[in-house]
Amino acid sequence: MNERIYRQLDPIRLPLVNKLYKDFYPAGKAKRDECIWVAEDNNRIIASVRFKLIDDVQLLTGMLVLPEYRLKGIANELIQATYSQIQQKTCYCFAFQELENLYQKSGFDTIEIEKLPNNIKQRFLRYANSGKKLIPMVFVQSSSL
Repeated sequence: MNERIYRQLDPIRLPLVNKLYKDFYPAGKAKRDECIWVAEDNNRIIASVRFKLIDDVQLLTGMLVLPEYRLKGIANELIQATYSQIQQKTCYCFAFQELENLYQKSGFDTIEIEKLPNNIKQRFLRYANSGKKLIPMVFVQSSSL
């Protein structure tokens, strides 16, 4: 029987998460100053997401689900498990265009670039100008969550 657990990563396990990023998402690398959440299946990390504090807001970044676990709702469940983190400070994310719907289902709204705080906007423009097809989004409180 599968025992799926969603929790904040114990910092001692950071090398395990970074091995996943290296293998499946080379552009991402978890850092000690980030808040990292993981999904585990039978004690194996199968998904990860990071929260980077930038001044007075946070950026959800580095969402990774292992390929064999994709399209099973794990990303959505992981985001739901992080709601206590997301609600601490305004939370933004830069979604790949093909994942916009996933983030919308998880409580994020698409916003105009001009509505991003300057520190987040500059980061978004840097990523977008490198060729990544990204959509700025912000988490919104909903009574259904």
